[in-house]
Amino acid sequence: MSETPDPEVVELAGKVFDLARQGETEALAAYVDAGVPANLTNDRGDTLVMLAAYHGHAAAVQALLSRGADPDRANDRGQTPLAGAVFKGEKAVVRALVAGGADPAAGTPSAVDTARMFDKKDLLELFAAQ
Repeated sequence: MSETPDPEVVELAGKVFDLARQGETEALAAYVDAGVPANLTNDRGDTLVMLAAYHGHAAAVQALLSRGADPDRANDRGQTPLAGAVFKGEKAVVRALVAGGADPAAGTPSAVDTARMFDKKDLLELFAAQ
């Protein structure tokens, strides 16, 4: 039997997910420092890193990774933050994720597969250098 989530916890989680989407790095980092899990996921399995990466916020991605967020945590569709950043053309985010240990071969499709699909040769070269 599952419990009904506390409405205040749900509201707080929604606020933290919005901070990731908006790239509010300092506020996001403060919440994680105060105890919000760095790998918090929403109802689709998107982590804070995924949301920050997909919306082009390299500084937020770096802050989350430095606080223990998993750079390769895939969402419910098998997508990783790195593949999402490649898809969106967010090169600063791609570099931040790679520097933070993201695996270009992780996920479905992987970041490598995504770069190939969209003929992003510069990113393929970056991945090959890893």
